Amino acid sequence: MKQKTRCSWAGEQPLMQAYHDEEWGRPQHDDRVLFEFLILEGAQAGLSWSTILNKRENYRRAFHQFDAKKIARYGDKDRERLMGDAGIVRNRLKIGAAIGNAQAYLELCRTEGSLDAWLWRWVDGKPVVNRWTGMGQVPARTELSDRISKDLQKRGFKFVGTTIIYAYLQAVGVVNDHVVGCFCHAESSGRGKK
Repeated sequence: MKQKTRCSWAGEQPLMQAYHDEEWGRPQHDDRVLFEFLILEGAQAGLSWSTILNKRENYRRAFHQFDAKKIARYGDKDRERLMGDAGIVRNRLKIGAAIGNAQAYLELCRTEGSLDAWLWRWVDGKPVVNRWTGMGQVPARTELSDRISKDLQKRGFKFVGTTIIYAYLQAVGVVNDHVVGCFCHAESSGRGKK
């Protein structure tokens, strides 16, 4: 049986491979999922993605399935509950950012309609499809991630620096950075499901 050719970062871990094959780089339009990835990418800062992926279900449980309306109302008791939860990254700044980002997200949705509508307008509704032949060619940030990062920061979001935002754009399929030899490259180049 022939092995699938994947981007090298997917490695041998089944969870990482499943994430690579089924989610990363696939155009995403579900607002809850887009919000979840924004929080998870911020939580990843300084850590490996596999660390966050292994804690993802714990994050979903701890953060009410990423229900922004509930998270936006978190108070001191919730902050302490999260700081005591060994299933997530217990970093006070990142936890505070998740709560503040829920509030900023709700305001963005109020003014822009949805995170989906706002995000995909940056690329006229079509993913940026790159044609890298190796992961070493993939940038850590781009002019697009610079602009989106600045806009989010102006709106009060935290842990949304340009490198974090570029990883976010890759994750939700706004940018397709699957290498051309990867079986997902062609599959992820479409507009995705709304």
